Amino acid sequence: MEIILLEKIPNLGGLGDKVSVKPGYGRNYLIPQGKAVVASADKIEQFEQRRAELEKKAAEVLAAAQGRSASISVMKITITHKAGDEGRLYGSIGTRDIAEAVSAAGIVVEKNEVRLPAGPIRQVGEYEIGIQLHGDVVALLPLSVVAE
Repeated sequence: MEIILLEKIPNLGGLGDKVSVKPGYGRNYLIPQGKAVVASADKIEQFEQRRAELEKKAAEVLAAAQGRSASISVMKITITHKAGDEGRLYGSIGTRDIAEAVSAAGIVVEKNEVRLPAGPIRQVGEYEIGIQLHGDVVALLPLSVVAE
């Protein structure tokens, strides 16, 4: 299925790219989410007329993400959690816990924006957590986990 992307999609393409995707991905996700349109002659023409508007919108979203990134990078979040004598946590700290702590500090962060490539945190210590605010913007959040 040939589609035209209306925004940048990671691992697929950028704004205005004509790409081929599997029909289910296009029909069930990209088109209903407003991220793409079917590549037909009239849709290509309509897209070219809207290109400047879409590029301006994408630039605004990127600027907003960069602003959030700057404010997140200067924060220092401390999470207190029950831990044993050796520093091992009872339970773990996941994306939801980190998102709630950052949101409580004043910047709204969704749990799906928090990146924990090594899995949940299970030890007391200092961590650098990646917050994916945009396809091109990742903020590094200093996180300190201390025992109760």
